[in-house]
Amino acid sequence: MDGVGEWATTSVAIGSSNKLEMTREIHFPHSLGLLYSAMTYYTGFRVNSGEYKVMGLAPYGEPKYAQLIFKHLIDLKDDGSFRLNQRYFDYCTGLTMTNHHFDNLFGGAPRGSDEPLTQRHMDLAASVQAVTEEIVLRITRALAKETGQKNLCLAGGVALNCVANGKIQRDGAFENIWVQPAAGDAGGSLGAALAAHHLHLGNKRKVSTNGDAMRGSYLGPSYDQEVIESRLTAAGAKFDTLNESSMLELTAQALADGKAIGWFQGSMEFGPRALGGRSFIGDARSPDMQKLLNLKVKYRESFRPFAPSVLAEDVLDWFELDGDSPYMLIVSNVVEKRRRQMSEQEKNLFGIDKLNVARSDIPAVTHVDYSARVQTVHKRTNPRYHALISHFKKLTGCPVVVNTSFNVRGEPIVCTPEDAFRCFRGTEAELLVVGRSVLWKERQDSTLAHDHKDTFNPD
Repeated sequence: MDGVGEWATTSVAIGSSNKLEMTREIHFPHSLGLLYSAMTYYTGFRVNSGEYKVMGLAPYGEPKYAQLIFKHLIDLKDDGSFRLNQRYFDYCTGLTMTNHHFDNLFGGAPRGSDEPLTQRHMDLAASVQAVTEEIVLRITRALAKETGQKNLCLAGGVALNCVANGKIQRDGAFENIWVQPAAGDAGGSLGAALAAHHLHLGNKRKVSTNGDAMRGSYLGPSYDQEVIESRLTAAGAKFDTLNESSMLELTAQALADGKAIGWFQGSMEFGPRALGGRSFIGDARSPDMQKLLNLKVKYRESFRPFAPSVLAEDVLDWFELDGDSPYMLIVSNVVEKRRRQMSEQEKNLFGIDKLNVARSDIPAVTHVDYSARVQTVHKRTNPRYHALISHFKKLTGCPVVVNTSFNVRGEPIVCTPEDAFRCFRGTEAELLVVGRSVLWKERQDSTLAHDHKDTFNPD
């Protein structure tokens, strides 16, 4: 499910052995991804990057416009197939996603990127999210009933909607759900390689017996400790290189002390989610960590939620997640016993006013609806990150840390040690750990500082 590939926008295939048999498709201009992107544009965010913001904004609103969307924008059938009413869209023939008919339907022109977010925009986000969830649930329920299949794989940009993925999992139509971690356009490279290997050359498929073959999605470049030290020295960094145990203990203690930390380890992740290879991390117990990371590290909107990294063996003690989520692509709720009871006054707050209310024992990763975009951390695929969180658990009793991508607004995730040092110098993060090398902010040459705050426009 995506915006548009060639002409297919939603497609279904059944896999057996090394073959994929396409069974149905929906074609452009009828597209669930483009419907979501139309609302992304209308609420003032950038198409093809701001969809995450719409998803994050949705819990602050009510789906007041959902029925309006169903009545005027989309003809949805029981099996999830749909057609969009092109009267309201301009992406086929014009230069914008929507047109004046769309404006009239929803009561105004698109929000400018520099205009304030209002409750109306939050309600619009909640509405398109609710519509998306209804469509994907109709598709998956119908497929399970028609095919009798027990396993479901999801790909395409819409499969990055981890809230909808969580709804699919909890719905229970399929026993096992797997979401490709590079589900967007980048995953096409992997699909092309697999198609050539299996479909064109006819090679047999080897099924992994120990987790999936993506191996945690740590498929990018990595750097030996000697190379890390050489590159950091050339970049002008001042650092100490510790043994493994000392590095983990120091970093865990810094987390417990409330520090924002750049964490650069092992191979880079493939896909849009940082998974403990190129991450900013923090203490999930801190009520101030979300705002700190958003405003002083990432330089982005304060409402944007952060994901928890949790030891896989401890996930059920903290989240209502029946299974693994190694790629941070399934949203589940914080378990009841970890939630905080809110006062009547707090319950009656609306919109962005909900943001500063601590909702659980891990407020930095608990969204306003008690949900969290969970990453389960496995010793097999990321032993160093698993060891760090284990050290943090020994110190605090909590096996959960905040995890967000190691970049600032408008830049890609860092790849090299030099990237990490440059990004770190331009933020208010206090500690950078690259391999076993530890860099404190106050020890660095102030003339090397780079101000990221106004470098890039909002995404």
